[in-house]
Amino acid sequence: MHLAHYLGLLHKAQNRLGDAFTEIGEAHRDEPDIFHTCQRLAGQCRGHAEKLAPFAHRYAEDAPAEPDRLHSQLFSGTRSGGLGLLRDLQDLYLMAAECDISWAVVGQAAYGARDEDLLAVVKSCEQETAIQLKWLRTRMKQAAPQALVAAE
Repeated sequence: MHLAHYLGLLHKAQNRLGDAFTEIGEAHRDEPDIFHTCQRLAGQCRGHAEKLAPFAHRYAEDAPAEPDRLHSQLFSGTRSGGLGLLRDLQDLYLMAAECDISWAVVGQAAYGARDEDLLAVVKSCEQETAIQLKWLRTRMKQAAPQALVAAE
């Protein structure tokens, strides 16, 4: 069964996304909404990882290296200024999108395995991930005019 591979991927990806939210929130703490929202979303991601832990053990987690590679390629350090904020939010969006599609794949596997407990976790967590993506997209739209047109 390859469900363990995707559980490992998702478990690591959620932890890495939580780390990235924390890092970007700290780097852009002069933007109060960024700091506070990123801290809250980091907690959500860590909570998702905690909810996955029992299933990772049940299915013998096989954690691939992809989330680590994605995190290290995107985060060789945060950026500064308006353009830096926009780029950092875009990086978060890409990482959250990886989690989003992984939730969908794991959800389909949970249906196939008839694992109602895993399915319940997927349904609640994928809804929160979808909201994270919406917030990131909205915040990027808000930051774009200032960063791309008005900035010197």
